[in-house]
Amino acid sequence: MSRILNVAVVGCGIGRSHIVEGYLPNADRFKVVALCDLNQERLDEVGAEFGVERRITDFADLLSMDDIDIIDVCTPPGAHLSMVVDSLRAGKNVVCEKPLVGSLKDVDAVIAAERQASGKLMPVFQYRFGDGIEQAKAIIDAGIAGKPYVGTVETFWRREAPYYAVPWRGKWKTELGGVLMGHAIHPHDIFTYLMGDIARVFGRVATRVNPIEVEDCISASIEMQSGALASFTATLGSVDEITRIRLQFEHVTIESDHAPYNPGNALWKILPRNDEVKSRIDALLADWQHVPSRFQTQMARFYDALVHDAPLPVTSQDSRRALELVTAFYHSSSTHQEVVLPLGPDHPLYESWVPAAFR
Repeated sequence: MSRILNVAVVGCGIGRSHIVEGYLPNADRFKVVALCDLNQERLDEVGAEFGVERRITDFADLLSMDDIDIIDVCTPPGAHLSMVVDSLRAGKNVVCEKPLVGSLKDVDAVIAAERQASGKLMPVFQYRFGDGIEQAKAIIDAGIAGKPYVGTVETFWRREAPYYAVPWRGKWKTELGGVLMGHAIHPHDIFTYLMGDIARVFGRVATRVNPIEVEDCISASIEMQSGALASFTATLGSVDEITRIRLQFEHVTIESDHAPYNPGNALWKILPRNDEVKSRIDALLADWQHVPSRFQTQMARFYDALVHDAPLPVTSQDSRRALELVTAFYHSSSTHQEVVLPLGPDHPLYESWVPAAFR
């Protein structure tokens, strides 16, 4: 019989989605035994919905509970650093929503704490999972796609006044950024997951849609370490909502499904250059096994990493790569200069990209 791991979910907003999509479909692997939230009404509502009796308002109380194997941090981004580090130091395994933390300095501190910890840390990038994206990844990893040429990422979403009625949203101190941090970070992660590391960024950010502190429009020209070129564009002012990732390789054109919040689920458009390439792809995918999308597969693979010593499906280094791009974006936009990656402690925004007036 498989061991069931006990989970405490901290933050009952997106934390509810973790329960519905991640833990309940994997009920033979996980059991949510505790909830933590500052809002007692929401805490009681979610607790009653899922039959969780242990309802905590003080996060520190969770750290001393010996029966909790995993602390799942789903709080506003500004609270992530202390909760993740304290959980690791308490010997817990940790899941943390994006963005993991709010600077390269902080992510390096988390990585250092992780090295000293007995538990494992998995940041959340749930958009990586599903049949569409995993078939694309398999084709690329098998060498069938060939040399990467160019790519585009379009994150055209819609956020209006009701979204920003939540007090912590749209503010530098608590959200740590706008469309670049809270929205486009997912498609950008998918792009680097498939296309590799970024070498250079020339980016722009602007606030054009909503009366908020942080940006809601971005655009950038990207050079990959492979030499491939790319462009990223995102806005929160779109009328409809799509996430579109299009990749051009030597032998294959790959385009994502356009579903804004689950681009990895449906099969992607795969256009082989000729019949030989098509035959290789058909052979590779002939015995394909269905991969559930989003949290269901990410949590299942986290279980395998904890219990069966499989690789983590998302790592703190993946989060660092995402935050390095964010840092480069903000620096390039403010200086009107190209930024060369990777970025280390000598970079001007290493300690924080948040403008000094808002820290």
